[in-house]
Amino acid sequence: MSSAKTMKLFALLIGVAIVNILVLSPGFIGIAIGGSAFDTAVGITLLFASALVLIFGCYSILSARPAAVPVKEIRTREDYEAALLRFRRVKALEGDIRIALEQLDRIDKKKATLMEVLHQRFDPGEMSFKKFVSTIEEVERLFYLNLRSVLNRLNVFDEADFDRVMRRKATPFKQEIMQQKIDMYNEFLAFVHGSVGTNEEILLKLDQLLLEISRLDSMDPDAIEHMPCMQEIDSLIRQTKYYKQ
Repeated sequence: MSSAKTMKLFALLIGVAIVNILVLSPGFIGIAIGGSAFDTAVGITLLFASALVLIFGCYSILSARPAAVPVKEIRTREDYEAALLRFRRVKALEGDIRIALEQLDRIDKKKATLMEVLHQRFDPGEMSFKKFVSTIEEVERLFYLNLRSVLNRLNVFDEADFDRVMRRKATPFKQEIMQQKIDMYNEFLAFVHGSVGTNEEILLKLDQLLLEISRLDSMDPDAIEHMPCMQEIDSLIRQTKYYKQ
């Protein structure tokens, strides 16, 4: 849960508590439950209303989508996570969004494991160490560029129009226009799914790299360049050389 939501929940709890203290405390208004019929009715009503406010207030805060942040302003891993969370309740996207969120955790863990293994096997000043680190950082960059491309698409996604089109609801538009809309949204879903699949491939390559490092006997930088996984990663990097953010 984000710090903003935590603060809102805290403010809600404090606000309800203050109102109850002011109304029920003998030192203030002093409404006494069990006193007169009027006081009892007011006190019980206040407690019931407070419970409703807490229930609906907490639900509203917890279920609210995070505020949209322009993709060009996204910088940190937390920014990417918050941007993806805005779409986790869209039924057509929830599977891919769930996987994308899991991938964020996994790439952090894989990078940490790789760096730990590299520090165990190499000295940070060695050329071999620098080659591996440079490659890992480049792969991570490609992962986030791919995710940024997905978010660019998601930020122009019209959920209401999507739902209307895909459910084939009656519209005043010609069938040809509706079919174009259907094709557009199918292409959109395929793009998101394909991009999540590409990032899964990137994670797999990091797994393969870790395995190959663990089997590495030679510390020769030239031998590193000929490792199968390193060649595959280099190919991936070359293919995305002109990847646009």
